[in-house]
Amino acid sequence: MKNITMTLAAIALATASFSTLAATEVQSAPAGQQAIGVVSATSGNSLTSLQNKLNAKASEAGASSYRIIGASGDNHLYGTAELYK
Repeated sequence: MKNITMTLAAIALATASFSTLAATEVQSAPAGQQAIGVVSATSGNSLTSLQNKLNAKASEAGASSYRIIGASGDNHLYGTAELYK
């Protein structure tokens, strides 16, 4: 029983730490933050999937926030986001 409790606690802590590392999408350049680069991603035909991929790339790059600056495509979407820290 103690092992199950410890395992559940470890999973809860791991999940909480991943959510705190995620970058936040913003609509305009955040005050007090500096642009640190640009990332791009491709996706099928879902804007949500494209947003998720850009968010993941922003988080991997160490950005605290990102702003999608372009998205286009018909059956295959392409997007670009500016990163801030």
